[in-house]
Amino acid sequence: MCGIAGFIDFTKKTDAGILRRMTDAMLHRGPDDAGYETYEDASAVIGLGQRRLSIQDLSASGHQPMHFRHYSIIFNGEVYNFKSIRKELEELGYTFQSGSDTEVLLKGYDAWGEAILDRCIGMFAFVIYDREKRSLLLCRDRAGVKPLYYYWHEQVLLFASELKGICEHPAFRKDIDENSLSLFLQYSYIPAPFTIYRNTHKLPPGRLLRVQLPSASVQEHTYWDVLDAYRKPLLQIPEHKVLEETEALMKSAYNYRMVADVPVGVFLSGGYDSASVAAILQKDSGSRIKTFTIGFKEQQWDESAEARKIARHLGTDHHEWIVGPDDARNVMESLPEIYDEPFADNSIVPTTLVSRLASKEVKVALSADGGDEVFSGYNKFNQALRFTSRFPKSVQSMLSYGMGLVNPELIPFFNKKYNFASRYEKMKLIWGSGKPQEALKYISQYLTESEASYYMGRKTEGYRTNFDLNGELADMNDPLNRLLAIDYKTFLVDNNLVKVDRATMSVSIEGREPMLDHRLVEYLAQVPASIKVKDGVNKYILKSIVHKYIPKSLMDRPKRPFIAPLQEWFREDLTDRMQYFMSPERLERTGLFNAAHVQQLLKRYLAGEKISYQKLWNILVFQLWYDRWIEKL
Repeated sequence: MCGIAGFIDFTKKTDAGILRRMTDAMLHRGPDDAGYETYEDASAVIGLGQRRLSIQDLSASGHQPMHFRHYSIIFNGEVYNFKSIRKELEELGYTFQSGSDTEVLLKGYDAWGEAILDRCIGMFAFVIYDREKRSLLLCRDRAGVKPLYYYWHEQVLLFASELKGICEHPAFRKDIDENSLSLFLQYSYIPAPFTIYRNTHKLPPGRLLRVQLPSASVQEHTYWDVLDAYRKPLLQIPEHKVLEETEALMKSAYNYRMVADVPVGVFLSGGYDSASVAAILQKDSGSRIKTFTIGFKEQQWDESAEARKIARHLGTDHHEWIVGPDDARNVMESLPEIYDEPFADNSIVPTTLVSRLASKEVKVALSADGGDEVFSGYNKFNQALRFTSRFPKSVQSMLSYGMGLVNPELIPFFNKKYNFASRYEKMKLIWGSGKPQEALKYISQYLTESEASYYMGRKTEGYRTNFDLNGELADMNDPLNRLLAIDYKTFLVDNNLVKVDRATMSVSIEGREPMLDHRLVEYLAQVPASIKVKDGVNKYILKSIVHKYIPKSLMDRPKRPFIAPLQEWFREDLTDRMQYFMSPERLERTGLFNAAHVQQLLKRYLAGEKISYQKLWNILVFQLWYDRWIEKL
């Protein structure tokens, strides 16, 4: 795990000092070593920088940028099966000077070109400079576990693992994209490929960015897409075979993520996803694996007791931290620095705290993101299918039309219910579309697009995101799988993986995602919905496997999200912050909101009306971000 940064400057105005600042802005991603190199080409000056967190081959031989023949590479991540690839290369006559996966990737690229990616099992973002062909290749892994951003404007291409690296370049312009702000208000994150800044992009998962120096051309290319996996025919095999094959793939994926030359641990929440990781790894381990849990004093949010029982059953070396408002307050102060793009997921505080706990014992921590997407765990999938199949399409259209004639704020009794106006608007839109994928989009929003426009005081362009896939889903193999594919390309990548990457990297530990091994994802994409959700049980496959390791009596309980009781902890603190950062004066200074509309929302909340707290949280998070990265408020 590392942080990478660099530039391709066709104006030839960038120097080594700027490269160093870009790279060192991500010191937290790699405190163990650093490398900075610039290269002169006839068309441009190129800079490659890397901050290293030593995980494989802790010696100086893993230093980057690394070179072989006419290639140079900077690499962030892990290729877990690098030893088997290295053996292939040795049979072809290649020799190695280090024990690092970076050298294997570089020489594999020399041997097979971009086809090396077909062999790689891992998480990665890397840049390869080919001096002979006068080209550069930027790459991001299939799932998007490792981030990579780039800025392309006025003949300057900048790239980095985090936006803060790009912000250090003097050519970078911090122009806020109002369309992206609208997306943030809707979802509490900004879906790829968009970012909060204009001319700045997230390189999507499974994508390459090819740069040709002679022509100054920059083009994206897809080398892997989860949609292709969901287009394959459904498997026609017995249930027990599905369970056997899935478990075998899980064992392989989980054990690959234990490959390291430093201590490794597991985040254990008490749910099925993390329990599966801990259970399988502990069973195959000759020693007690380390597990880490955050608990809360507020019982309705706390799962630490359940996690403790699971850890005791498995025999792990369990570490627990019961936290309260004092523990979280410092995290709250650092959020705009950790998340250098507006990001308002409601579990960022506990995820950062469990990372801090783990950092005292290990340098690698396994998380369990992706379980709900690949095994079908979220209830929103059931809702999207149910809402759009309850009535015939003609009836849904009539209901939507009729709802459009009524102001929900004027409906007696119901207008006092929690977040009623937003829920009313969403159902109107869902029945108006009649499509499960559209329903998933609206269910996933905290504010509808029209609400975002209302609080911004302007209508935005409305970017098309992966929530808006339509024709691309026509040949999907199953209605439920369509929804899983969309969630994989949206909420998983741009919310959950961002959250874990930044939280772990903020304390210089590497976060790994065993459930996102592409072999497991591709296999489950071909499993029928009737096995994924069986007899009304979500995650039927995963639960059946986990029950082989952990008694059902320890696992079966209502699903609770891994979120912190921020509203209870900081009711007074957050109220003060909201009143300060959402004051008319500061909203006017930001210049991106309708101050009167936001003030009205805040007053209704403070008066005790049942409105969604997340709406205010999103606006507050943006104002805190603006205060740190744009202008002091």
